[in-house]
Amino acid sequence: MIDAIDNVVNAISGVLYQPYVVPLILVLAGLYFTIRLKGLQFNLFGESIRVVTEKPVNLESTSSFGALMVSTASRVGTGNIMGVSTAICLGGPGAIFWMWVTAVLGGASAFVESTLAQIYKKKNPDGSSLGGPSYYMQEAIKQRWLGVIFAIVLILTYAVGYNMLAAYNTQDTFSSFSFYSKTTSFVVGAVLAVLIAASVLGGAKRLTKVTEVLVPLMGVLYIVVSLVVIVLNIKSFGAVFGSIFKSAFDFKAIFGGFAGSAIMWGIKRGLYSNEAGMGSAPNAAAAADVSHPAKQGLVQMLSVFIDTLLICSATAFMCLFSGVTPDAELKGAPYVAASMKAALGGFGPIFMTVAVCLFAFTTLIGNYYYTEGCWRFILKKDPGKGFMTCWRLFCALLVFVGAVISAGLAWDTADLLQALMVIINVPVIAILGHTAVRALDDYRAQRKAGKNPTFKAKNIGVTGTDFWN
Repeated sequence: MIDAIDNVVNAISGVLYQPYVVPLILVLAGLYFTIRLKGLQFNLFGESIRVVTEKPVNLESTSSFGALMVSTASRVGTGNIMGVSTAICLGGPGAIFWMWVTAVLGGASAFVESTLAQIYKKKNPDGSSLGGPSYYMQEAIKQRWLGVIFAIVLILTYAVGYNMLAAYNTQDTFSSFSFYSKTTSFVVGAVLAVLIAASVLGGAKRLTKVTEVLVPLMGVLYIVVSLVVIVLNIKSFGAVFGSIFKSAFDFKAIFGGFAGSAIMWGIKRGLYSNEAGMGSAPNAAAAADVSHPAKQGLVQMLSVFIDTLLICSATAFMCLFSGVTPDAELKGAPYVAASMKAALGGFGPIFMTVAVCLFAFTTLIGNYYYTEGCWRFILKKDPGKGFMTCWRLFCALLVFVGAVISAGLAWDTADLLQALMVIINVPVIAILGHTAVRALDDYRAQRKAGKNPTFKAKNIGVTGTDFWN
């Protein structure tokens, strides 16, 4: 039965990731927004770092940094380790180059979707805000039905697809140890489920506090260890980068079998990692209390770079500099474990397992955070304590299920659902992109005049917003 389901899911996913569907949508959208926004990824990168340190207008509200950490918690996860390993083993070292491309171009898409989420966010009774793609689909293009469909797909993607995959990847890291057996996945799944239940039952506010501490800590430590591996194997620098670029531009091999190419695996795993254009991060971005929507757009652009250009690259370099040859049989945890052992000895696999567990934990709670706002949108009200308690416990149960299912079903389900999010969200932000462009022009003009930018919706021709009036 499970094999039959996996075959159907894999067949649909295979069609969506052909060059003319999801990869083409992502690349064209990224190029379009990069041009429209005048290359903001490059000329406003420093500004994005400055903005993230600003305090919220209301000190009790979610800060830009807090929203950044929630979105980064969801982005930075097992995909930064297992996803990168899978991409290299199945698509070759060149997949890393195409992951970089998705991040650079995706930064522009991330800016647009998060700026729109800020402009069209809704006010909670306590004065805080919530929003996301479902809300700008309802408010800006007046298509609530589309917003409901998107909210349902997002809930399925994060609570089912991504969280089950994160749980599977976590238990898979233990496979490199001698004590691993069939029961290990059940034990790891049960422990994860209990920890997630304890966290999410505290609500979204507690999630923000937890991720603000864990995400920076584990990210910095992971990058430091990767630098150590690079320094220890610095003689391989030329060979590693040569293999990345040679594989990335081997177009004969790429178009001879696109499904297994560096481009396809780079884009697929790049999307799974940084989520740019999917419409996930805007749900966190909308909660931030900022004086101008473009500020949070810049912050979310930075999150994409942190995820892919730093964390994913760290994994790639640790693996490639280790000297272990990537192979399809080693995809996922085995390749990373073998690379870490070759580079750091017995400490390597232990460090990788700890890193995966921390990455998985913050991913799981960050993913859950997104589902709360979607339920409010679908039901048109606060779901209520009883409903949310049941939902939180169900999410914890899904984590347990994810740890014990097959690798194929876990990856294929996540790939399919994330593709559906892209197909719904990207056309909408393309339609509404002019609003984000005008918001950025307004921001740039105020910064040029030496002001701390503040936003009035009417100045860019937008009316009827809960905020910005």
